[in-house]
Amino acid sequence: MSGRGANQTIGSGLGLFKAIISMALLIFSVSMIFGLMAQGETKISGDVHPALAFVVLIGAITWLTMVEGSQGSLVGLAPVNGDLFKDTHPKAYVCTKLAHSGDNLDRYLMGRQFMVVLTVFSVNMSAGPNADAELWGLPDWIISVFLGSGLAMILLTCMVGQLNSQVNGCSCMLDYINNNFAIFTLYVAMAIEFSGLLHASYIIQILVAMLAGKPIESNEPPRSAASSLFFWGRALMSLAILGFCLAATLEALFGGNTTIWEAIPPGVSVVLFFVLMCVVGLLEGMQIAFFAVARIPADERGNSIFAKKTCELLFKGRGENLAGFMIGRQLCVVSCMFIVARVTTIDLQEGEPNIFGVSDGLQEFFNFGFLGAIFLTIAGSISWQLVASAFPLQFLSNPLVYIFLRICLMLEATGLCQGAWVLAALHKSIAGFKRDEVYIGTAEERRAKKMGDDTDRVRTGAGHPMKLPIIPTMDGIRDYDRDQIASLEADLRAHLDDVEQKLRDVRMQKGKLEGKAYQERIYGTYELPESLKHLSENDPAVMEYIASIRKESGIDEEAVLGEA
Repeated sequence: MSGRGANQTIGSGLGLFKAIISMALLIFSVSMIFGLMAQGETKISGDVHPALAFVVLIGAITWLTMVEGSQGSLVGLAPVNGDLFKDTHPKAYVCTKLAHSGDNLDRYLMGRQFMVVLTVFSVNMSAGPNADAELWGLPDWIISVFLGSGLAMILLTCMVGQLNSQVNGCSCMLDYINNNFAIFTLYVAMAIEFSGLLHASYIIQILVAMLAGKPIESNEPPRSAASSLFFWGRALMSLAILGFCLAATLEALFGGNTTIWEAIPPGVSVVLFFVLMCVVGLLEGMQIAFFAVARIPADERGNSIFAKKTCELLFKGRGENLAGFMIGRQLCVVSCMFIVARVTTIDLQEGEPNIFGVSDGLQEFFNFGFLGAIFLTIAGSISWQLVASAFPLQFLSNPLVYIFLRICLMLEATGLCQGAWVLAALHKSIAGFKRDEVYIGTAEERRAKKMGDDTDRVRTGAGHPMKLPIIPTMDGIRDYDRDQIASLEADLRAHLDDVEQKLRDVRMQKGKLEGKAYQERIYGTYELPESLKHLSENDPAVMEYIASIRKESGIDEEAVLGEA
């Protein structure tokens, strides 16, 4: 899968075959998940009620689509002049106005990262199978492959919640966030960052920048004394919360009080926890490092053998491997997150004391996996992104980066997520999304009209972990392939149909106004027969005809006009 278009690989024989198999696996996976929840074989459905499990799962996946799609839109639209779309897409303009003000884009990306982890943990709580779960008398190996391993949840989350929305969010940015749901999601992400829950990340950001010897560039003036006090107060609070999350998680792991598989001893589960955290962090950092290196000339990418091999493989051809990595990476990250969720979600047996002797209410809160979600967001995701943003070339010199790039490309080649392009095409058709070129042209066209992009709005480097889009950004139509041209042509034709319909509506209204004006000019308040009113209001020619009849009948038009 090259990743250059929402459905470009489906037309080939192999691509179509992969898409059919992928969609069949997805449908089977969703059926199994729904069956488990209906039987009360998941944590929420068993402890509370199946109806709540359905609500949590559907709500989490739906929100994840907006979280993932809006990221691509807000990052991609950062350089674009808002005046180009503030009238055609007013709600998208509201989103970009807020997100691109000062350092808000960095704040949004931080809050949004926690939302991704939290939704994955929520999916695990609502859809993850209980121990020894059975379904429809299916063989144990099917239960193990799809439910025990988490494959069913991984396919649902990746294909429906993430990849499909990322494809449309990167190519139909304006349409994707031109709604109240996108505005609400943006405000929630900003509120999470403002709460200070993740402010320990800023301490890591400052330390990494100091080690790199690079200043953290900002679009805002220096903080005042009061702002600094508020900032550092939240940072210390976040650091304390992070430490408590780690301590509580380790306490539960060593005590065997998590939802991890019973066959795994406590010591191994602790090791597995840290290994998976490092794998997630490595994959998160790779995305940031690849984005940074893509902006560096090939002859300035260092002398490291592994860095060179990684770049040669990544940027081979037209960049197909870059998009392929993003697909495979998504599978790897989500798989690790589900396992981490299972490893860290606390599950106390009846009669066992609460973690650190906390109250029953607080323990119930811990049992939903929030402690693991917080720790994974800061220590297993954001911190690695910050390191990669400051040391991209050094990051790529790590042999593990090359190994995991190969693994991600291999996973993408299996076609497990090929169905995501089918879902993206269906989503685009149902929602009526059109490519951004329809509304604002290409970057090349915007430059020609003296409304070029301001790339300085997108801060990169130390402290600014900017992510790669799943579909590479093209400068002009000459860079498009055949499938992208076909997609753009279809959108332009649909847009032309919309414009022509609007022109017909305008002409109709114009005819009504002109007919009414002519009637008033000639007859004043004279009332026409009901049978002629509709015709006269819609066609000025009818009024001309009526006037000629009156003239032939000897009616003095000037006299009528004078009486009026």
